[in-house]
Amino acid sequence: MRNASGTRERDLAGKLGISEAELIAAFTGYGTTRLAASPDRIMPAIETLGEVMALTRNPSAVHEKVGRYDNFHAGDHAAMVLAEDIDLRIFPRHWVHAFAVEKETDAGMRRSVQVFDAAGDAVHKVFLRSGSDLAAWDRLVGALATGETAQTLDVVDRVPAEAPKADPARRETLQKEWRRLTDTHQFLRLCSKLKMNRLGAYRIAGAPFVRALDPGSVSPMLEAVRDAGIEVMLFVGNRGCIQIHSGPVETLKPMGPWQNILDPGFNLHLRADHVAEVWAVEKPTQRGPAVSVEAFDQDGALIFQVFGVGKEGRDSRPAWGRIVEGLRGRADLEAAQ
Repeated sequence: MRNASGTRERDLAGKLGISEAELIAAFTGYGTTRLAASPDRIMPAIETLGEVMALTRNPSAVHEKVGRYDNFHAGDHAAMVLAEDIDLRIFPRHWVHAFAVEKETDAGMRRSVQVFDAAGDAVHKVFLRSGSDLAAWDRLVGALATGETAQTLDVVDRVPAEAPKADPARRETLQKEWRRLTDTHQFLRLCSKLKMNRLGAYRIAGAPFVRALDPGSVSPMLEAVRDAGIEVMLFVGNRGCIQIHSGPVETLKPMGPWQNILDPGFNLHLRADHVAEVWAVEKPTQRGPAVSVEAFDQDGALIFQVFGVGKEGRDSRPAWGRIVEGLRGRADLEAAQ
């Protein structure tokens, strides 16, 4: 979202030394309405809007999907939206501030629901499109408005990314337990049990579980997916929301430091220059090996993950596996293992 000068709100907030949520809140009563932030209330209301654009980002990647919200599954720790095009994993404790924003642009009025965490960083945004239901929008704002009129917002200090955490003395235990995995979701529980985190575990696991890739392999990987015409699952998230695209990658357009996917219904904007480490990872599951490419920034924060899509009658995983095998390794990290 841009202001009148064409600067994105997030960038303008940074220049002002405040969070994006504080900047949005400053316009309360002038296009901004404070909303209840609970996904249990927001998601059912968004389902009534029809076709919208969902946006989830972190400092290095912006993931945009067009579709309809549906099939919301509530949960205190984790919730989900499992619609045909909109696929989200939601962590409600980070949904702290929410706003309905109406902003006049050169293209007309732009309406959005914007959710932020306790530090005022964006967690998830929903933008109405030309075919969205405006009557449903009015009902959403009326039902979720908190009545708060303050143009200031209390935020906390941003929690920095957790540095890579590993215990080389427990490497054999990590490898032994890794072989026993039956689902990718078990991996983070394993890391927690061993007092490690994702990147720390990757750095010590070694073959055949992980392979360090050249940080410059991201664009060749996306180009190979495009050229092979296969489907992938591409995850981008933050502490409060993970958004997933399942499908092909068709149009790549690099622009300066950005690598962009510009497809109908799906856009990705990736700061390729933020990528510090890339790992090819293989985890056993009941459906066979789950192979992923995962990118991290210089602070150890996860930027994105890509998996092959396995669908009955149209399984892209073998072709995806061949693409990953062909990516160039990074000798210094491999030698450190």
